[in-house]
Amino acid sequence: MSKRNSSLGIKLILALMVVAGIYVYTSSMFERESPIITMQTNGYWNLKKPLSIEIDDTSGVKSYSVILKTKDEQNTLYHEKLIVPKKQVQLEVEPPRSAYGMKDRSIKVIVEANDASKWSFFKGNKAIKEFELKVDKKRPELSIISNSYKINKGGSALVIFKVNDENLKDFYIETSFNKKFIPQPFYKEGYYISLLAWPVTEQSFKATIVARDFASNESKSYIPLYIKDKKYRVSNINLSDNFLKGKIAELAEEYVETQGVSDPIAQFKLINEDVRFKNEKLIKEITSKVSKEMISDFKINEMYPLKNAQVVASFGDHRKYSYKNEYISESYHLGLDMASNAHAEIKPQNGGDVVFADYNGIYGHMPIISHGLGLYTLYGHCSSVKVGVGDITKVKQNIANTGKSGYAMGDHLHFGVLVQGIEVRPAEWMDKEWMKLNIQDVIKTAKSVIDRS
Repeated sequence: MSKRNSSLGIKLILALMVVAGIYVYTSSMFERESPIITMQTNGYWNLKKPLSIEIDDTSGVKSYSVILKTKDEQNTLYHEKLIVPKKQVQLEVEPPRSAYGMKDRSIKVIVEANDASKWSFFKGNKAIKEFELKVDKKRPELSIISNSYKINKGGSALVIFKVNDENLKDFYIETSFNKKFIPQPFYKEGYYISLLAWPVTEQSFKATIVARDFASNESKSYIPLYIKDKKYRVSNINLSDNFLKGKIAELAEEYVETQGVSDPIAQFKLINEDVRFKNEKLIKEITSKVSKEMISDFKINEMYPLKNAQVVASFGDHRKYSYKNEYISESYHLGLDMASNAHAEIKPQNGGDVVFADYNGIYGHMPIISHGLGLYTLYGHCSSVKVGVGDITKVKQNIANTGKSGYAMGDHLHFGVLVQGIEVRPAEWMDKEWMKLNIQDVIKTAKSVIDRS
C-alpha cells in the first residue's frame, strides 16, 4: 500500500472516530444526565399515607428501587425493571406491614434509579437519593375544656380547648359554612380560646376544632353547643319615586359604580348590591384579625354606645325591595340602628384599639374599634369622628357623633358588633346576664379546670 493510501486511511479512521465521538456526545442515546428523583415530603411520615415519589429521565427510566432503612434493618419497599423505559415514573409507596410496630423516631428512604442511556459503556446513568424522615404516628392531643351552652342564630358563643403535639402544624375551628375561626393563646401554654359566630344568613351551624401535625395526623373535636334557631323579621319595602330621585340620586353622584348610570332602579341595585358588597368586604377584612398574644382573661362591659337611645331598626332584618310590585333587590340589616338627639355623642362602654376611622360608602363616616379576642364594634353614619387609626380609646370616651352620612335617611347610629368578620346580634352584648353565662362563666370554669390539671 502506498504512503498516500496509508495516509488517507488514517485520516478516514480519524474522521470516523471524530464523527463517532460527536455522535456519542450529541445523541440522546448517550445522554449523560442522571435520573432526577423527587419526593413530596416535608420531612415527616406517619407511616399511614403512601410516599409520593417521582423519577424523571430524558432517555427513560430502566429500573428503580425504594429501600426503607431503620436503625437495625432495611427493607425493599419497591423494585421494578421496566421492559419499556419510561421518561417519568410516579410511585405511591405504601409503608411496610411492620410499620405499626416500628419504634424508630427517624428513618431513611433510599431511592435508586437507572436510565436507558448507552453512556458509560452502555451501563447508563445511575442516581441514588436519600431522604431522612421523622416518624410520627401519633395524632395531636385535643380536648375541649369549657364552652358556652348554646348559640343562637345570628349570635355568639365561646370555646376554650387544649391542643398538644410536638410536631403541631396548625389548628383552627371549621364550620358548616366554610368559615374558619382562629383561636388565641389562653392562660397557660397549650390552651386556646375563641369566640364563635353564627351568621344570620346561614340556616344551620356546626363547629369542629381541627388540629394537624406535620406528619398529616389529624384530630377533630365537635363543639357541643345547643343550636337555637331564631326568626328574624322580613321587611317588604316598596321603593318610591321620591326616594329614588332623592337619596339614591344623591348617592349615585358619589360612587364610582353608578357613574354614567341614569336609570334610578339600576342606580339603586348597584348601590344596594355592588357598593354594599365592596363596603362589607372591607369591614370583614378589617375585623377578621385575631391577636397571637396570650391572654389570661377577657373582660368586657355590656354595650350601650348611645345614651337614652331608641332602637329604630333591628339586627337581622331581611329587606326585600320592590318597585311597582316588581321585585328589585334585597339585603340584610347587619347592625342595630339607634337614635336620640341629632349629632348625639357616641360613648362606648368599652375601650379598645381604633382600627378604622374613615368614610366607607353606604356606612358613611365609620370608626371601628377592636376589643380583643376577635371582637369588634362598628359605628356607622357618623357626622363627625373624633378618633383616628392607632388611637386607644377609654371607657365612655366620645369617639364620634351620630349623623346621616352614607345610606341613611335620618340622623342615627348604625351599631354593629362583629366576631372575626361576622356580624352578630348586638342585643347579646348588651345583655349583662348573657355575657355572664356565655363569656365570664365559661372563662372561670376553664381556669379552674386548667389550674387543677
